[in-house]
Amino acid sequence: MVPESAYVAPSAVLCGGVVLGERARILHGAVLTAEDGEVRTGADVVVMENALVRGRAKHPAVLGDAVLIGPHAHVNGAAVEDEVFVATGASLFPGSVAGTRSELRINSVLHVNSRLEPDSVVPIGWIAAGDPAELFSPDRHDELWDKQRGLDFPGTVYGVPRGTPMSVVMARQTAFYGAHLDDRVLDG
Repeated sequence: MVPESAYVAPSAVLCGGVVLGERARILHGAVLTAEDGEVRTGADVVVMENALVRGRAKHPAVLGDAVLIGPHAHVNGAAVEDEVFVATGASLFPGSVAGTRSELRINSVLHVNSRLEPDSVVPIGWIAAGDPAELFSPDRHDELWDKQRGLDFPGTVYGVPRGTPMSVVMARQTAFYGAHLDDRVLDG
């Protein structure tokens, strides 16, 4: 659903049951895909160029009011509360929650099943993991892995246990995305 007050650029893609809030702005090259789960925005949301917002069956993508999703950002099955700033290249993974008025700066990551407290800032290139999220600089990989291991990325994202061979994971993924083999562009 796209309200009259919203704008969707001609080169943006809305796929599936995407629901935009009042005055939402979806800019060129942005993709909002609700084929497997809900995508919903609040009012006064801007999704900038080439950003991806993906809803998942168990983890809808929900953007609150007054949210900015920067260029090339990746919001995959995450909840973004009101007044959140998601900078260029930031990534939010399934089951994550960015608290009200938080900031995810350039190329930062909010990991699966992690919750960023309201008014928090994830610095440029840093990773937030856990519930509540702990901040990790890129040079703290071993400490991050200790925290991240228990967050169950493969189970949350792909529905498989850790250690499942990529051949199994990708057979499932290609079958899922094969549902688009007969898609056609609608005139609109």
